[in-house]
Amino acid sequence: MPELDLLTIVLLLLAGFAAGWVDAVVGGGGLIQLPALLLVPGISPVQALATNKLGSIMGTSTSAITYYRRVQPDLHTAGPMALAALAGAFGGAIGASHIPAELFKPIILVVLVGVLAWTLLKPNVGQHDNLRWVGNGHKRIAALIGLLIGAYDGLLGPGTGTFLVISLVSALGYSFLPASAIAKIVNFATNLGALIFFVPSGAVIWTLGLGMGLANLVGAYIGARMAVAKGSKFVRVVFVLVVGALIARLAWDVLA
Repeated sequence: MPELDLLTIVLLLLAGFAAGWVDAVVGGGGLIQLPALLLVPGISPVQALATNKLGSIMGTSTSAITYYRRVQPDLHTAGPMALAALAGAFGGAIGASHIPAELFKPIILVVLVGVLAWTLLKPNVGQHDNLRWVGNGHKRIAALIGLLIGAYDGLLGPGTGTFLVISLVSALGYSFLPASAIAKIVNFATNLGALIFFVPSGAVIWTLGLGMGLANLVGAYIGARMAVAKGSKFVRVVFVLVVGALIARLAWDVLA
């Protein structure tokens, strides 16, 4: 592990806590945690991505359990979606060291702008469940979404939870609260799929990842309880704010 001063350690722990809270409510915590890790002296992008997965899986497991106990998400959707996402994330992680992340940022930026515009122009979307597709068709669409977003998560990662939530709302017709609950189960699977590749490759910095993971866990627990207590309207407001922040961050990176 690189040698870190006390201020850097505190900032990394705060980033882990904030990432866990944001990720539990609406996703997108990786846009906080991963850039923070990239500021660590001497860390490589692959090490940062792998260590971010270790921290994130501790938070997503906590928020997934909290949501499951309080919201009872639809496992008929979450199950096939999570399995496909795990496979996609493993495949994406294999390519993470070969494809420059810079190629994806402009594409992600355009997608996020579209997502934000769509959410703002449809103020009632995600307020109530209006499920689309039925039976095996519903499961196939869920699995396809899981596979594609899982591959993105293994390859790059930031914003995965946000993409899961908006896909569950727009493509499958869930309201924001159950969409967030299902997204946490799927996000746990994507983190696990990536770690199945990263751990044997030796890319994880364990001390740093576990420390940030504990902070992420606390933030995730608080965020999930707040989301459940305040409902879909609260999740939608946080979603708009997070997507706006992601757009600003990615626009800065692209322009820089």
